[in-house]
Amino acid sequence: MAIAVECVVDCRARLGEGAWWDVVDQALWWVDIKAGQIHRFDPETGNDADFDWGEPVACLARRDAGGLIVGAASGVYLFDPDTGARGLLADPEAGLTGNRFNDGTTDPRGRFWAGTMRDDGSPPERRGRFYRIDADHDVTSWFDPVFTSNGLAFSPDGGVMYFADTNRDVRTIWACDYDLDTGTPSGQRPFFDTNQIAGRPDGATVDADGCYWMAGFGGWQVVRIVPDGRVDRIIEMPVERPTKVMFGGTDLATLYVTSMGDGLAGDAAQPQAGGLFAITGLAVGGVPQARFAG
Repeated sequence: MAIAVECVVDCRARLGEGAWWDVVDQALWWVDIKAGQIHRFDPETGNDADFDWGEPVACLARRDAGGLIVGAASGVYLFDPDTGARGLLADPEAGLTGNRFNDGTTDPRGRFWAGTMRDDGSPPERRGRFYRIDADHDVTSWFDPVFTSNGLAFSPDGGVMYFADTNRDVRTIWACDYDLDTGTPSGQRPFFDTNQIAGRPDGATVDADGCYWMAGFGGWQVVRIVPDGRVDRIIEMPVERPTKVMFGGTDLATLYVTSMGDGLAGDAAQPQAGGLFAITGLAVGGVPQARFAG
């Protein structure tokens, strides 16, 4: 089967991000950060429903208890899309004006990991952090500060954690050992320097073979990196700024890709920028994402 890239939601999202597949609902949840919208895409019907959040909203996951956990500009929330009810779970950066949450995902035990970044138009500054949110809603900060938190993903067995800094002067993905019982990372080490390729590291996921897939922001591509740090596949995209990848579909064999539509000089060359894409024919699938346990 040949690899095919299709725009399944041609919506011109300002900054599509946060793609997260729920194996129970068989739906892809994603966000438009700059528009302050949460989306739910149903591939069976092709329907893409949206929910207005009212501020930048960047990452999410489904909850065991129902609804979503959401990382936004003003903190982490629990949200019921059926009723619109929301409640603040935590705001660990209440004193950092201009910071917001960015990338996020769950580990295989249902802890929610999310990172932050400065996003107020000021010069870049290393004041983004990564946070682990446990089922009891305890929040813990990890790792040294970064410019732009990104690339969170876990190996299929949960023994390796990945994260990245998208900043153009860093462009690095790190790996570390991960104790799945305690949610503790250790042994941080460089995994891949994206100066070797065209795009910077953005949202990521891991496939069933343990390979790391990243959206190559600014590079017109999606890239697969094998566990020893070598690139073995590059998928060309019809948009310059893919932002997040996530496997989904009934067999987890479709790779969904969000993208950015704002601020592009060559709009005429990429009319589908900001769309949600589906890549098929990859001959590899993803791993189920655990719902947030809290």
